[in-house]
Amino acid sequence: MNKLLFLFLILPVYLVAQDNTVKDRDFFDALTKAEREIIVNKGTERAFSGDYVALYEAGLYVCKACNNPLFKSQSKFKSNCGWPSFDDEINNSLIRNQDNSSAMQRVEICCANCKGHIGHLFQGEELTEKNLRHCVNSISIRFISKK
Repeated sequence: MNKLLFLFLILPVYLVAQDNTVKDRDFFDALTKAEREIIVNKGTERAFSGDYVALYEAGLYVCKACNNPLFKSQSKFKSNCGWPSFDDEINNSLIRNQDNSSAMQRVEICCANCKGHIGHLFQGEELTEKNLRHCVNSISIRFISKK
């Protein structure tokens, strides 16, 4: 009976808690081919195709590769650009790199923990008071509900 209790009640709770632990290695091992294309190879998902474009529930957004907390749901806003947009990040969660690909000058944002590609940062669009838009690939992040 104790083994059944452990398997059906305690183990699932343990696994969920363990899943949210920030990884310190083997960041990209569990990624799917599509996730690897965006996060490792710095791709971009199609506009309006991501799971989190229209999600405005209370919670936390973490890096899909390593579970590093990146954005609080309070900083998410509707930008109509086709990707989840945030006007603030959790302190020290992201690093910025100059990105001159695709004949554009942009600022790439990557997870500070695993260095995986998250999206791009745009300034000066006047969409929010902070005047910042972290344009994020849904496939690069995972949402943890506050519920």
